[in-house]
This record gives sequence, C-alpha cells and structure tokens, in this order.
Amino acid sequence: MSRLDELIAELCPDGVEYRRIEEVAQVGTGGSDRKDASGNGAFPFYVRSKDVLRMDSYEFDEDAIVIPGEGGIGEIFHFVRGKYALHQRAYRISFRVPEVDTKFAYYYFSVHFKKFVLQKAVTATVTSIRKPMITDFRIPNPPLEVQREIVRILDQFTELEAELEAELEAELEARRRQYSFYRDSLMSFTRNTPHRPLGELGTIFGGLSGKSKADFTGGNARYATYTNVFNNIALDVTAEDRVRVGPDERQRSLAYGDIVFTGSSESAAEVGMTSAVVDHLSEPMYLNSFCIGFRPHDVQNLAPEFAKHLFRSSPMRGQIVRTANGVTRINMSKARLAKITVPLPDRAQQIRTAEVLDSFDALVNDLSVGLPAELTARRKQYEHYRDKLLTFKEMVA
Repeated sequence: MSRLDELIAELCPDGVEYRRIEEVAQVGTGGSDRKDASGNGAFPFYVRSKDVLRMDSYEFDEDAIVIPGEGGIGEIFHFVRGKYALHQRAYRISFRVPEVDTKFAYYYFSVHFKKFVLQKAVTATVTSIRKPMITDFRIPNPPLEVQREIVRILDQFTELEAELEAELEAELEARRRQYSFYRDSLMSFTRNTPHRPLGELGTIFGGLSGKSKADFTGGNARYATYTNVFNNIALDVTAEDRVRVGPDERQRSLAYGDIVFTGSSESAAEVGMTSAVVDHLSEPMYLNSFCIGFRPHDVQNLAPEFAKHLFRSSPMRGQIVRTANGVTRINMSKARLAKITVPLPDRAQQIRTAEVLDSFDALVNDLSVGLPAELTARRKQYEHYRDKLLTFKEMVA
C-alpha cells in the first residue's frame, strides 16, 4: 500500500466532501490591459492565452489559479505563487480557507473544469467563461495531508516528464548538428571541382499566377505550398494541398529534378530555403506563387538526390542569402539567383555523397517521428495516473 493509500484509508475512508468554489475562494479579474506589458518587466503578467508577459508593477501577491476569461473552454491554467499582474479579461481564483491547498486545486481544475464548463454550455464550444461557471464548480476537499501528498506525486511526475522531454530534444538537436556538420564537410568543394552559374545550368521560373483565394478551395490539382518547400529538403509530392487549374491555363507544373526556393521571408536567415523534386510525378503538381523554381537542362549534371542536400549546405546558403534584400520583407532576386555558382562533381560522386547524407538524414527523421510518439505516450501515461489520483468517492451527507 502506498503512502497515499494509507492516508486515504486513515483520514477519509468514507469519502471526501465536495465544496463549491464560492465557498472556499475569491474569484475576480485583473485590472491591467495588454498595453501595460513591457518586454523585461519584473513581474509576470498573465493574459488571455498561454503566453506570460512581463510588467513593471504587480497587482496581487498570493497563491492562485489563473485562467483566461475568453477564447477557451478551460484549456489554459496557470498556478501562480507570489507577485503578479493580471489582464482585465482573465480570472484569478484565490483560496481563502486553510483547508484547500492551491496547487492541489490547480491540478483538479486542469482535469475536470473543461468537462464542467461544456456541460453548462448551450453549444459544444464557449467563447468566454463567465464568473458563475467558476464559482459553481465543485472541488473535493480531502484532508490537507492527502492533498499535499497528491501534489508531491504530481509535481515529481511533471518534473520527470520535463526532464525526459529535454533529453529527447537534446538528442534530436545533436543528430541535427551531426548531419549538418557532415553535409557541410562533404559540400565544401575545392577549385578543382567544376563550378557553373545556376542560370547556365537551367531555367528559373515562377509559381502559380492569376489565382484568387477561391481557387484554393475544392481544387482539382496538387500544388506545393510554401510550408512544404520550407520544411522538406525533398518535396512531399503526396501532400493533399489543392488548387483549381483550368484546362486552358498556361501554368508550369513541377517535374523530377526541379529545385524550389522560398522566394521571400521575414528574415534573411530563412529566405531561399530549398526543396528538390526527387520523385517522378504521376500527375501535375504546381508551385505556389511565393516560391521560385529552377529546372536543370540535364538532371545528369545535377542529380536532385544530391541537390536536395547541396542547396541547404552552408556554402550554398551563404550565396543564396546574398541574392535577397528588403527591410520588413526579404525577397530574392531571380537575376541574382541566376549568378550563384554551383559545384558539379561527377555524377558518381554526387550519388555517393547523397547516399551518405541520406543515411544521416534518416537518423534525424527517425527521431523526429519517434520523439512526438514517445512524448505522446508519456503524456497519456501521466494523464491516466493524474486522473486516477484526482478521482475521489464523495462522502454521503
């Protein structure tokens, strides 16, 4: 029998009393507006989202639960300890009786409050939380020893989960750095390797033209989105993003061997990210208007399997970034893009290099896929255990 089981058996064998929030806590809102926030204020400023801003002054000094008053249905909870400021459309729940541990109540809210709000709502979603929804909510009130033991267990479990997530993220980052190191090493060619301007190797072209917002609803053809290009070194040609293209339109579709560049960005460091078409397409696929395409005259000179790694390497990124300019929006110049020089080792070397880098990339992708799955499994385990700890038999009056 665990310490918690022993406490429950000893202190509340017949169940626990449930009490409405208005009986045990003060519920109110803040008095600050988002405009009061500063970038580096001394005190946390809780607003109507998961974000926590900063303020130079504080309104409250207490233990409390903070939730947004609108834009959610009990999804966001903050446990607050100490001095803080609160948005005028967010709620604070401050317990005024010694029999309730605020951290225990915070955990209980995070499990059961959403279901309670939905039951009280007329529709399936609520755009705002009204004060009576909070004051009418009932929480169990087991002895303090039981509450604090549950808090201790859940705090420890939460800390362990955070440590695991940090370890997995660190492993993923280490693999990414390893791949980048080998890629950049293999892509640093000497002057003995032939180099030619991109414009001499093929044709630079634009994406879709003449399209309205309506054309992207119920479309009849695939198209490569900006995100598809940005996130994948090899274009995902199975993505189900659709656009309507008429039979008489003169739009250029993508083909095996094409290299696609993101044509603009909010930062120079992210402009001109590339993706290569390494699959032979069985149906037309078009390019979004915010990207730029390049089609080689001969894929034997520039294998797309090699190019997908090459154009993301540091030596090539350095050239690509210099083709763009702008202030609030950084845009690439097709004329400048045509002048970047591309190393062209013989095809056999290109394929060998691509195979080595594909192996490293697979290690990164395996963990990128496995990491969310591992975290999801851990969170479900935690949620199951947490829900079990926060379920009590109600004492019969």
